[in-house]
Amino acid sequence: MTVTAVPVSTRSRVVAGAARSIRERLDGRTPTIALILGSGLGPFVTRFADPLRIPFADIAGFPAATIPGHAGELVVGTLAGTTVLAQSGRFHLYEGHGADTAALAVRAFAELGIGTLILTNAAGGIRRTFGQGTVMLIADHLNFTFRNPLAGGVLDGEQRFPDMSDPYDSTLRARARDVARAMGVALEEGVYAGVLGPSYETPAEIRMLERVGADAVGMSTVLEVIAARARGMRCLGFSTITNFAAGLTLHRLDHRDVMEVAARVQGQLGDVIEGVIRGG
Repeated sequence: MTVTAVPVSTRSRVVAGAARSIRERLDGRTPTIALILGSGLGPFVTRFADPLRIPFADIAGFPAATIPGHAGELVVGTLAGTTVLAQSGRFHLYEGHGADTAALAVRAFAELGIGTLILTNAAGGIRRTFGQGTVMLIADHLNFTFRNPLAGGVLDGEQRFPDMSDPYDSTLRARARDVARAMGVALEEGVYAGVLGPSYETPAEIRMLERVGADAVGMSTVLEVIAARARGMRCLGFSTITNFAAGLTLHRLDHRDVMEVAARVQGQLGDVIEGVIRGG
């Protein structure tokens, strides 16, 4: 079977169209930080002053959000004196989207001139000391989706071979640790493995991921970070450990549990993210 690559011009038009749709609806606001909110973390936007909501349906090229806990909108507002744009809901490979769609929002944010990206996700805990509700600062990742949004022709403004030696900005991570310490919030740090999904992993797969150095596993984030780094954006990532990975307990995995734990932890994680933004 021959796979025909989508022309660079077409991919660039999709990104430009999405960015134009967003810009037209920002009401003159100029966000400098973008947030991607994972499952159960949508309530974070209630912290915004003077929020403006932009449904995905109003953004050219954006598909609908289909996963429970993902509102399917962008929200722009002021937080800690900074104009912030939050994406409530993301586009997953397991929904049938390609790598370009998974990274579309990030590329549109870069087109808007946003230089910092903060990502959150719900993840399964692999490190045996992680309990439900642990917040993990992402130090690095493993791309087990075996997809890459940079494959194909190079889009305008992107590096062909971006350096991924520090994908999650070390300065931002240090600030997050300082904020968490000052607030008394327990913050672990580890490696996130991104997988395709949507099925949860088997016990054998978890043993494999543990042996290659993963501390948590989920179905998002890595493609967004790759695209962001290719655009020169600084990234900071957090995983909420919502469940033990398969084989570590006898408990069966259920998305409802993921949502419940993420909702319970989002207050503390939100405090840390707000503190990082306040620190500049």
